[in-house]
Amino acid sequence: MKRKIIQIDDEKCNGCGLCIPNCQEGALQIIDGKARLISDLFCDGLGACIGHCPEGAIEIIEREAEPYDERKVMEILVTKGHNTILAHLEHLRDHNEEEFLNQAIQYLKENNIDMSPEKEMKSPSMCGCPGSREMDFREESLQSSVLSPQSDIPVQKSELKQWPVQLHLLNPNAPYFRNADVVLTADCVPFAMGDYHARYLKGKSIAIACPKLDSNKESYVEKLTSMIRDAKVNTLQVVMMEVPCCGGLLQMAQMARQNSGRNIPIKQSIISLQGEVLEEEWA
Repeated sequence: MKRKIIQIDDEKCNGCGLCIPNCQEGALQIIDGKARLISDLFCDGLGACIGHCPEGAIEIIEREAEPYDERKVMEILVTKGHNTILAHLEHLRDHNEEEFLNQAIQYLKENNIDMSPEKEMKSPSMCGCPGSREMDFREESLQSSVLSPQSDIPVQKSELKQWPVQLHLLNPNAPYFRNADVVLTADCVPFAMGDYHARYLKGKSIAIACPKLDSNKESYVEKLTSMIRDAKVNTLQVVMMEVPCCGGLLQMAQMARQNSGRNIPIKQSIISLQGEVLEEEWA
């Protein structure tokens, strides 16, 4: 599939750091006086960093991208030096990418790459927008309900087990998508349904989108294709409103299934404006 990704011209970069706070995924860091893309796995390709580079050292390129391969990434990063490798390992750890982290460490061992003197891994000091940082809290134990401190009304627990949720910001190979059941939801649905979390979200990973208002829907199809083909999601449930424009969400899911080469089950659920389930069937 095609991906948009950051490309940095080392000769133009003067290490000013103005690009770093605008990287929503924390994938950019200043290392050894240069901006480094420490993990293209987390680059969303939206280019928020570009307008903040006074030297014009950053650009977005679009290229065919193979499924993410940690060993190939390490082959490139070892040429960038000790500190870049450390930053990459930290980033994988901070994003709970344990499988890729283990692969990276194994690569270093196999190639006798000495990372001494050992340095304590610390979180990057400038990680961009915290509202977009990938988080996986599936293992957290939550009570089924709690009492609101303002009243005696029980508050239903959230079934959300990840962050972010918006499809533009999601990494399709995030650990919470691998071999998961995924609910693809029109972003109006949770506002219409009072029991959305219990009915549709419990035990699942989520992606939300608006097929009418969101831009660059081609990237949505590519991300969904990657979820099905590379993350090998088990099922996809498309939950949408009864309004006609929501049908585009199902079309994107079906296109992604066809492009992926995996015939996974897709279930469509249509919700009324009053939050009632009007129809559910396998698509």
